Amino acid sequence: MCISFVSQNTFFGRFRHFLDVIDPSTLFVTEKRLRECVELLDHFKQGTLPLGVTDAQLWQAQKIKQAIIHPDTGEKILMPFRMSGSVVGLLLPNQTLASTVFWQWLNQSHNACVNYSNRNASKPAPASKFLQGYLGAVTSAVSIAVGLNVLIQRASRFSPTTRLLVQRFIPFPAVASANVCNVVLMRHSELSEGISVLDNNGNVVGTSKVAARHALLETALTRVVMPMPILVLPPLIMSALEKLPLLQRQKRLVLPVHSLVCLAAFSLALPLAISLFPQMSQVHHLEPEITMATDCKIVTYNKGL
Repeated sequence: MCISFVSQNTFFGRFRHFLDVIDPSTLFVTEKRLRECVELLDHFKQGTLPLGVTDAQLWQAQKIKQAIIHPDTGEKILMPFRMSGSVVGLLLPNQTLASTVFWQWLNQSHNACVNYSNRNASKPAPASKFLQGYLGAVTSAVSIAVGLNVLIQRASRFSPTTRLLVQRFIPFPAVASANVCNVVLMRHSELSEGISVLDNNGNVVGTSKVAARHALLETALTRVVMPMPILVLPPLIMSALEKLPLLQRQKRLVLPVHSLVCLAAFSLALPLAISLFPQMSQVHHLEPEITMATDCKIVTYNKGL
């Protein structure tokens, strides 16, 4: 028996894979169910599967394990900080200065925990790096968002309608820049210490700073792409929907409709962004000492999510 896994060598294959990883239903898997899935996959690897186990059952077990268990540490990722958990509150209409600061703080606080929980964990990272990344990301996000808000408010040449529309796009540069800052600061120790690289048999052949740079660059790019649909599409869609007679008569429907639009955009943006690069990426230009330690011309590393 074999599990019919989807190949992650193509973007579409990775997209289908990460749809499983971000499936919200995995947030509610019990400890007992998770343990059963891990044991079932262990039996599969050892060739001791019980009779009657189907490929569909193995696929479901793998889906649950990949969504919950960190590939480097083998430990559970806390429920709110898995890729299936998210915080979206940056597009509430008519944001005040206080709400802008609050939502940027909440978003980057969550991002810091997600980046830490889903990092390459082949090398230990001190708690000070977590605090440094957290403070840096929150400070940059709030500063940019508040600064842009102040500039827009002082721009007298904008009409009230144009000013409101522009304000709705402010979160994108704030979030994109803060996301990059967040990733780099949260995972800075990887750049200085390197990450483990593996041969074709999954054996560690060395610790590479080159692979670490690749991992952080790829992850940072996904964090720039990720907020694009979330922070660009909803303002455009809501600007059109708010002109409909129904929403003009029923103002209390604006927030629920806005939430649904944001949820739909996020459901598409997250898997698209993290599918840009394989989680288990490959690199061939490495440090001389690693090249000499293995016959493999291309080694693999966990990019992290």
